[in-house]
Amino acid sequence: MHSEHNLLPLIVEPDQLAEHLDEPQLLIIDVPLKAESYSEGHVPGALFLDHRRLMRGEGDVPSDVPDEEALSRLFSSLGLTRDTHVVACDDEGGGWAGRLLWTLELIGHTRYSYLNGGIHAWRAAGLLQSTEATQPRPSDYRAEILNPEVMIERAELVDRLGEKGFAVWDARSPEEYRGEKGNNKHLGHIPGAINMEWTEAMDRERDLRIRDYAELVTELEAQGLTPDMEVVTHCQSHHRSGLTWLVGKALGFDKMRGYGGSWQEWGNRDDTPIEK
Repeated sequence: MHSEHNLLPLIVEPDQLAEHLDEPQLLIIDVPLKAESYSEGHVPGALFLDHRRLMRGEGDVPSDVPDEEALSRLFSSLGLTRDTHVVACDDEGGGWAGRLLWTLELIGHTRYSYLNGGIHAWRAAGLLQSTEATQPRPSDYRAEILNPEVMIERAELVDRLGEKGFAVWDARSPEEYRGEKGNNKHLGHIPGAINMEWTEAMDRERDLRIRDYAELVTELEAQGLTPDMEVVTHCQSHHRSGLTWLVGKALGFDKMRGYGGSWQEWGNRDDTPIEK
């Protein structure tokens, strides 16, 4: 849980962050979809992270979490320490930033925030940007999966489908959900999953910030998702659902879980149940 000793709230506004840029324990990580977004201008002091490093990248489930060894290398290279407060930022309304924060939650590093609206909101606020790459100060960070319940593997998901108080939030497009579109052996969705596309959680009028919380809660409740439920979220690769996982957390859903395998795994097997 986010306790009082956290430097910043879970969802931080650009002007709030601007006041804290000199804090020594702050580590701002920009993980854009398009690498050139970083060179065009980023929050002063922000490090660049290639989003591909948040995924295993090989084997049967390339979108899964990297192993502890790879995570240790990754976070050491960024200079993470136990005292660091991470602020994640991206150029697309929270997908990769959310995936980064989900990964931190998995390794028990709960001092983190999301820059609401990412670099779009920062630029719209007219705040100072840097075009110089920030060099990380490497650390020796030993990453361990301390909170495995933040993720879910295929076998558990198959076992628990239809259980009361357990739900699946599919963050893909309605076309993918309905099985009209996709690059998988099988198209469709996980039985019983509800569909709210990740972009539906963004406010296009407010630089891709997270939409009004009360409206989002109302819309999710109308689909049968309530904050007391255990909610698994996924997309094709747990990138878009990085945002929906984070939005759930912001809305007070305490039992949000991410399915790293996502449809990339589920839709390419012959033993997983699928609805169209």
